[in-house]
Amino acid sequence: MDLQLENKVVLVTGGSKGIGEGIVRSFAAEKATVVIVDRSSGETLCDELNAAGANVHWIQADLTDVDQCEEAVKKLLQDHGKLDVLVNNAGLNDSVSLASGVEKFAQSLKNNLTHYYAMAHFALDALKSSQGVIINIGSKVAETGQGGTSGYAASKGGSNALTREWAVELAPFGVRSNAVIPAEVMTPLYESWVATLENPEETLAGIRNSIPLGKRMTNKEELADMVVFLASPRSSHTTGQIVYVDGGYTHLDRKCTLR
Repeated sequence: MDLQLENKVVLVTGGSKGIGEGIVRSFAAEKATVVIVDRSSGETLCDELNAAGANVHWIQADLTDVDQCEEAVKKLLQDHGKLDVLVNNAGLNDSVSLASGVEKFAQSLKNNLTHYYAMAHFALDALKSSQGVIINIGSKVAETGQGGTSGYAASKGGSNALTREWAVELAPFGVRSNAVIPAEVMTPLYESWVATLENPEETLAGIRNSIPLGKRMTNKEELADMVVFLASPRSSHTTGQIVYVDGGYTHLDRKCTLR
C-alpha cells in the first residue's frame, strides 16, 4: 500500500530512541522527510538512515523549555519550508506519586504534557497551511492507572483530552488529530525499569502472559506503523480517535488477561 507520504515533512519529538526511533524509521521507509526534535543526540540514527537513502534530520532541543520548542519549529520551517505531520512522542514515566508533592507533580506535567501543547501551538499555522496531522503518543496508564505515577497518568489523560479537543478545533481547517496508545513495549526506559526489579524475568513472564493476543509484548514497529498510517492520506477521514496498539491488554475481559 502506498501511504502517499513521500516528501511529507514530519516532526517527531523524542525520536532518537525507543518508540520514537521506531516511528522515525517507519516514516523514513515511506520516503518522508523526518525531523527528530530531541534532547538526546539523533546524529547516529540520522547517519544510519541517510546512508541507506533516507532524509532524516535532528534538531537538539530540551522540550521542557518552551522557548526551545518554539525555536525547534522555527528551524524546521526555515530548513524545510513546511510541516505536514507533528508526532508528539517525548516523555517518561517519572514515578511522581500522590505523595511526591505539588512541585514535583507540576514538573511531571511539564516533562510529559506541556510540550505537547507547545509544539502544536507553535506548529499551528504550518499545520493549517498543509492541512496536516497531529499524532499524540499516549499510555494505557491514563485508562487503567498504575499506582505511584500521578504525574504521568495525568499527563497522558491530558494528552488524550487534547487529542479530541484539537480534532474539534482544527476540523474546519482540514487538520486531523489522533492518538496512539501503547501498553507493554520493550524500550530502553522499560528495560531500565525491569532492571530495578527483584525478579525481572519472572515479572516479564507474568506481563507477557497477561497480554491476550499472542502472550507477547507489542513491538515498537507495530506502534510506529499505526502512527504512520494515521498520519497518511490513506486515513484521511479519521480524526479524534484514540487507538490502542496493545494486543488487547488494556480493554479485554480480565478472564482473557489473567489465565
